Amino acid sequence: MEKPVEFPDKILVRKTALITGASAGFGVEFARLFAQHRNDVILTARRGDRLSELAASLESKYKINAHVIVADLATTDGARKLFEQVQEKRLEVEYLINNAGFGTFGEFAETNCEESMDLVRVNVAAITELTALFLPAMVTRRSGRVLNVASAAAFQPGPLMATYFASKAYALHFSEALNEELEGKEVSVTALCPGPVRTEFQQVAGMETSGLVANKRLISIEEVVEAGYEAMMKGKACVIPGVGTKLLSFAVRFMPRRFVAKFVHRMQADRAP
Repeated sequence: MEKPVEFPDKILVRKTALITGASAGFGVEFARLFAQHRNDVILTARRGDRLSELAASLESKYKINAHVIVADLATTDGARKLFEQVQEKRLEVEYLINNAGFGTFGEFAETNCEESMDLVRVNVAAITELTALFLPAMVTRRSGRVLNVASAAAFQPGPLMATYFASKAYALHFSEALNEELEGKEVSVTALCPGPVRTEFQQVAGMETSGLVANKRLISIEEVVEAGYEAMMKGKACVIPGVGTKLLSFAVRFMPRRFVAKFVHRMQADRAP
């Protein structure tokens, strides 16, 4: 029988985690980990068929309740509608996992404007609105955790993925600021900042041949999600999984910003034949 991952916090019982972007990648793994720790889950994304399949699997394996809410956070009212559906179900969210996000690859001037705005709505506006909607109840009951999936991209500018890198910088700084505001209130906000991970993200962003990921040994989804879970439960403001990623994220602070932009540009350059 699969055993829960052991962390220094207590095993949590029958609380509810809301996970956005739960149809693939980090979202699926977060759902499994919370269910493994006997928490109910609310799974939300645009692909309802995948969510239903995952929900059935989690309920069967872990004997928890898995609720499915199909939502599109790229729409202007997507976050509000999601919140309202959670309220209608009378579910109390103890853990908010703002995982939904995507990137685009290429020069900004050649990028479709609407696609860029969708990215901003999902990666920036949605995490802001969902946190604003769910956080007050956590503060009132002095219990709750928010995890925002940012990226190691948050620590530097990202030519060829300018909007994505900027959105993750927002997620990091937003999380760190809120975590400081919440000190002493038994509620925390954590930014998870992984480096490149082998997921559907690279394919969706069109960057499979980028120098950042091509022919690289990438950290596993499981390692990233477990690091994020542990840091969130400890109330940390930020976690960067992987020694190499930590070192690089720290090193760029001492480099001239113009040099960093050029370095990232070269690393991002398409290496396709």
